[in-house]
Amino acid sequence: MKIGKTIREFRLARNMSIKELSKKTNLTSSLISQVERNLISPSLNSLMKISGALKVPIASFFTEATLKPWPVMKKKQRKKTTIFSSSHVIYQLLSPDPNKKIEFLLVEIEPEEEKNEENELITHSGEECGYVIKGELEVRLGKERYCLKEGDSIYFQSRIPHRFKNTGRGKVISIWAMTPPSFWGGLNFLRRRELSSKNKQK
Repeated sequence: MKIGKTIREFRLARNMSIKELSKKTNLTSSLISQVERNLISPSLNSLMKISGALKVPIASFFTEATLKPWPVMKKKQRKKTTIFSSSHVIYQLLSPDPNKKIEFLLVEIEPEEEKNEENELITHSGEECGYVIKGELEVRLGKERYCLKEGDSIYFQSRIPHRFKNTGRGKVISIWAMTPPSFWGGLNFLRRRELSSKNKQK
C-alpha cells in the first residue's frame, strides 16, 4: 500500500515543510521525501514518529474507509482496515469501533532477515495481550526473550520496551488486544525507546 501521498497531504494541510517534519521526528529530510514519493516503505517506528508529529492516528495513513460504530466487523471489511503494512508485517483492525477503550488486532508476520529496522524496541502507554494462532513468535521484553508457539499467549505492560519477531520458517498469525488503543486512540503512540542515548545522558 502506497501511503506517501497521504502523508504529504497531512503535512501540507498543516503548513509544515519537510525540514520541519524532519526536525520534529528526528528523521532525515531525504528519508521523508523518499517516503512521500513512495520510493521507500517506512518502518513502523518511523511512521509512529511521523504520525505523532502530524498529530494524526497512524491508522489514518492506511485505512481506506472511515470506521463507524458497529458491533460486528465482517471478514471482507478487514482489507479496508489494514492499519500498517510493510514487506513482512500486516496489522489489521478487528474492533469495528475506534472510539472504544480496547483495540483488537490481527497481526501477520512473514519470516524476516536478521537485520531489520522493524526490530527496534518500541514502547507506549497501556497494556497488551497476544495469542499465537500459527507459527513461532519471539517476543522481547526488555532484556528477556520469550518464544511463543501455536496456542501460547502473553501479557505485558506496554511501557516495557518490546518487539516481535518471526523465528520460524512460515508465517506467524496472532491476535492482540491493546488498551488504550495505540493505532487509533489518543496521541500516545508507539515511540522508539532510545535506551542507549538515555543511558549516556545519565
